[in-house]
Amino acid sequence: MTDCIFCKIVSGGIPASLVYQDDRVIAIDDIDPKAPVHILIIPREHIASANELDDNNKDIVSHIFMVAAKLAKTKGIAQRGYRVINNCGVEGGQSVAHIHFHLMGGRSMTWPPG
Repeated sequence: MTDCIFCKIVSGGIPASLVYQDDRVIAIDDIDPKAPVHILIIPREHIASANELDDNNKDIVSHIFMVAAKLAKTKGIAQRGYRVINNCGVEGGQSVAHIHFHLMGGRSMTWPPG
């Protein structure tokens, strides 16, 4: 997708603070962090939102959660706790039409989130 900012980051066209990558996802520091640890985990494949998940791409979600757990351990937040968030659609707070998950931790998280 040529106009997707996350596709441009995945392809290397836009620089980002890369904290993890493999053949299926990249993880970058959020440019506007809401917690001491705030990482975006983004699939390399363009999937617009959770609404676009199907039998052909559903395994990416479990992979993302495995990466989130690994990063939480690496960043020292696994034992105290962390949050993994996916925003879907405008009212759900999704601002980029490319599925991604926020890994947030390093402080107490409140509920409801907003």
